[in-house]
Amino acid sequence: MRGALCCSRMPRPVASPRPPRLMDQVRLALRARRYSRRTEKAYCHWIKRFIFFHGLRHPSAMAATEVNAFLSHLALAENVSASTQNQALSALLFLYRHVLSRELGDLGEVVRARRPRRLPVVLTREEVRSVLSRLDGVTWVVANLLYGSGLRLLECLSLRVKDVDFESSQITVRDGKGSQDRVTMLPQVVKARFREHLEAVRRIHARDLAEGSGRAPLPDALERKYPGAAAEWRWQFAFPQAHRWVDAARGEEGRYHMDETIIQRTFKRAVRESGLPSTRHATLYGIPSPRTCWRMATTFALCRSCSGTRT
Repeated sequence: MRGALCCSRMPRPVASPRPPRLMDQVRLALRARRYSRRTEKAYCHWIKRFIFFHGLRHPSAMAATEVNAFLSHLALAENVSASTQNQALSALLFLYRHVLSRELGDLGEVVRARRPRRLPVVLTREEVRSVLSRLDGVTWVVANLLYGSGLRLLECLSLRVKDVDFESSQITVRDGKGSQDRVTMLPQVVKARFREHLEAVRRIHARDLAEGSGRAPLPDALERKYPGAAAEWRWQFAFPQAHRWVDAARGEEGRYHMDETIIQRTFKRAVRESGLPSTRHATLYGIPSPRTCWRMATTFALCRSCSGTRT
C-alpha cells in the first residue's frame, strides 16, 4: 500500500509537444517577416500545389529537380503567365530558405514563361464618363477615388476616417504596396459626396456604439497599446461592410471594410452596360489614374485627358 501511494505521487512524464505542421511553419515564418495576408495566402496555395503535384511527398525529400519539374509543368501544361510562374517560384524559394533552411541550388534549367510586353488598355475621357455615369452610391465614390487619386482597390477600401483630409484635399495611404506610406490627392469632384458618405457611416457607427459594438480591427499591436482606440470614430473604415463581424472568443462585434468583389462586380457590369466594344472592355484597373498616365507619358494628349478629373 505504501509503495502504491508513493508511486501515485510520482510526477507523470509530460509528453513532448508535437512540432508544428509544415504549413503552420510557413505561416509563422511569413508573419514573422511581416508579409501581407494576401502574399501568405498565395504562397501557401503554391506550396500545397507543389506537394500535391509530387504525390504528397514532403518538400524536405525533394530538391531543385522537383521544383524545376513543377515550374515547367506550370509553363508548358497549364500555360500560366510569367508573373504567376514567378510567384510560384518565390513561394518555393521562401519555403526552402526560411522554413526548411536549405538552398535549392541550380535552377537554371527551369522552363520559364516569357513575360510579354503589352500596351495597357486606356479609355478615352468620354468612355470614362460613360462608365462612371452608370455607377452610384458607394461604388461611384470608390471608382472616382481610384481614378482621381491613383489608389489601388484595397488601398481605397481600407482607408480609415483619419486618413482623409478634406481641408488639404489629401489622402494618406497607410501600409501600401511594399509596406510603405504615401500621400495622394483628394479629387474635388468627389469631395461633396464623400463627405455625405462619411456622415452616413458616422450614423451607423453611432448606432453600433449604442448597441455595444462599433469596433474596428487595428493594425499590429495598437489594440493592446490603446484599448479604447478601436471604438473611436477616427479609426473606423471609410467603407465599412454591411454586416458586423463577431469575435466569439472576446465577445466583441465590429465592422471590417467592405469586400473588393462587391466593387469589382458592380464596375464590370457598368463597363458592359456602357456599350464599349469587346476590345475596350477593362477590369477595374482598366481606367488609368492620372498618376498612371504620368508614368506612361506616351503622349501629351493622354496626360491632358486626365487633368480634368484631378481638379
